[in-house]
Amino acid sequence: MVPGDLRYTKDHEWVRIEGDEATVGVTQYAADQLGDVVFVDLPEVGRALEQHATFGVVESVKAVSDLFAPLAGAVTAVNDALATQPELVNSQPFGDGWMIRLRLADPAQGGTLLDPAAYEQLTSES
Repeated sequence: MVPGDLRYTKDHEWVRIEGDEATVGVTQYAADQLGDVVFVDLPEVGRALEQHATFGVVESVKAVSDLFAPLAGAVTAVNDALATQPELVNSQPFGDGWMIRLRLADPAQGGTLLDPAAYEQLTSES
């Protein structure tokens, strides 16, 4: 199930845009592909991110995968709970498993992201 109030990337990140701020995480599809997540490395608060640049790493029993910034902006918060409970990425990817919050450099970049129907089509083709 793909929540209808979010936007998505081809790299399987989700974005909830609220004004000039955005919350970012990985989708259920990504969590399922990763398997059991055992470690998440996130950036420092205040770090400026360019769109599509690597902002962190998620490590699972299967693989180590880079995380890519869906939008440019400055990190305003990181989900500290993931340091001790990385399994939240698997159990609640659209909720408590969120990763970072950004103050967007250009909220209009949100228009470059996939809508829920386009993301569902992308994952059904995989």
